[in-house]
Amino acid sequence: MTRSALITGITGQDGSYLAEFLLARGYRVHGLVRRTSGGSLARIQHLVEGPGASGDLVLHDGDLGDALALRTVVEHAQPDEVYHLAAQSHVGQSFTQPETTTATTGLGAVRMLEAVRAWRDATRRDVRYYQAGSSEMFGAAPAPQNERTPFQPRSPYGCAKVLAHHATVLARDAHGLHACNGILFNHESPRRGEEFATRKVTRAVARIKLGLQERLSLGNLDARRDWGYAPDYVEAMWAIVQHPRPDDWVVATGVSHSIRDLLDVAFGRAGLEWQDHVDVDPRNLRPLDVDDLRGDASRARAQLGWTPRTGFQAMIEAMVEHDLDLAALELAGRPQRA
Repeated sequence: MTRSALITGITGQDGSYLAEFLLARGYRVHGLVRRTSGGSLARIQHLVEGPGASGDLVLHDGDLGDALALRTVVEHAQPDEVYHLAAQSHVGQSFTQPETTTATTGLGAVRMLEAVRAWRDATRRDVRYYQAGSSEMFGAAPAPQNERTPFQPRSPYGCAKVLAHHATVLARDAHGLHACNGILFNHESPRRGEEFATRKVTRAVARIKLGLQERLSLGNLDARRDWGYAPDYVEAMWAIVQHPRPDDWVVATGVSHSIRDLLDVAFGRAGLEWQDHVDVDPRNLRPLDVDDLRGDASRARAQLGWTPRTGFQAMIEAMVEHDLDLAALELAGRPQRA
């Protein structure tokens, strides 16, 4: 029988790649869409209409703040697997919107878990649940971080993700739900939102190269992150859900790079020196920052057979190439693709 999957956050970077991955494996994919976010279908437009459109993709209106709507979506989708990816995921923004972040990222996961549990109890059907965790939950904990590392979040976003993580563990232990946490370290791609550091840099590099802007303003250049490639990471999500025993896994490359390393690769790909174009602005600094996030994914490698395939330099260079194409369209005055 065709398996059914429900993805919240299907219009985001991870959701779009996961939808492609599951559709290629014969799934019927249902996606939760918040219609108030105008233009949000750009990353999955090729799956919705045109030559690549899939008849096995169904979109549902819903909001993480509406528990009844979530239950209705789950009942309509009748999923075998639920991938809860939706969240307010920008760390810097969480400092200015802590309540909204907690309500969406933390309590939204609680509502989703309850919707899935209610449907399972009503139908007696097996359903597997995936919660998208974050390396930001580790915060100040020394690197490398693994599944045994205590959480020490240093942002409202990290705190909200810790809430979602423990709610998932509780649903598993108290209610027998096949509920898993994937603690994913930073993962990027050309579909990354432009408000995130990697895409902010690669987009600026392309525009500077073509004369569309002159300067790039950043914050802490010494912060280090474990950056992987998003399409590799959605494969890990699927592998986590397929594992016969529900559990929690760290997904990471095991290598960290600084913002300066990111600048070296991105500007170097365009033949530029970043020191000629980058300003450090204190207004871009967070009230609290995380110095070094570097994951130990040895357990995922051993138990799930997962390993990252795309390296940091190749990923960043591909993002620069993508953004050079966008900048060329912008320069020509033509509509830009997502």
